[in-house]
Amino acid sequence: MKIAVTGAFSYTGKYITKRLLERGEEVVTLTNHPNRPNSFNGQVKTFPLDFEEASMTKSLQGADVLVNTYWVRFDKGENTQPRAVENTRKLVNAAKTAGVKRIVHISIANPSADSHLPYYWGKAANEKAVIDTGLPYAIIRPTVLVGGGEDILINNIAFLLRRLPVMLIPGDGSYGIQPVHVEDVADLAVEGVYSKDSYITDAVGPESYTFKELVKLVGETIGAKRLVVSAPPRLALLASQFLSLFLNDVLLTPEEVDGLMGNLLVSHEPARGKIKFSDWLEDNKNALGKKYASEIAKHYR
Repeated sequence: MKIAVTGAFSYTGKYITKRLLERGEEVVTLTNHPNRPNSFNGQVKTFPLDFEEASMTKSLQGADVLVNTYWVRFDKGENTQPRAVENTRKLVNAAKTAGVKRIVHISIANPSADSHLPYYWGKAANEKAVIDTGLPYAIIRPTVLVGGGEDILINNIAFLLRRLPVMLIPGDGSYGIQPVHVEDVADLAVEGVYSKDSYITDAVGPESYTFKELVKLVGETIGAKRLVVSAPPRLALLASQFLSLFLNDVLLTPEEVDGLMGNLLVSHEPARGKIKFSDWLEDNKNALGKKYASEIAKHYR
């Protein structure tokens, strides 16, 4: 088949693309970062992810499946959650016009059209746009990604633990978190490429923790055991914003705090991921958190 992957040189898209190429499929990508290092030795043809429907329709001609990993973590300039919803609608409509036969869409666990959080209602709107095309689909809903040396949240928790004498967390830390390895998400996405059914499934790992348990486990495993201090959410957010000034990044957003404390990083479905977080953590303890993972540097610089 010919398969179009948005962001084939980025985090999740890279792992999905690798699997598809290994199966002998032709892969093209629509990307915002055409100059990003291409680890596929020219096997993947690039097109601009410009969100012009006519242009994207032309780029998607001949593709059998669209795998969409496009997302916006937080508003920056014109890259806003409402804009991301509109961009996704244009993308999937272009896919339908181009004759794409199936869509595999990477979403997020627990999206809701009724959510007060733009990230979560935006993800719900994106899913609706996919479903409204009338094309067969697989929607994959990961919780929080780890693995591959490009994860943001867990790496930066380790980064702070290595450098701070104490670790502030919002609230009492009793809310849950259920990490999933990027390799498992890629496997589920590829499974979605070849399935004939339309379905929505969560992508979660086999281990779940309270957030406080996870922070403590990371610290103990990397050899940076710290006192974990519960703080009012606004104080913890203020501390992260202060650190963000020195990191030249957005360490944590208000809606991420709300989502975390609202138990939105866990699933109520059986775990479909196979890689244990604790095993991955042990295998990567010497490298994790040695360098800060900057969202802004990755996507905007």
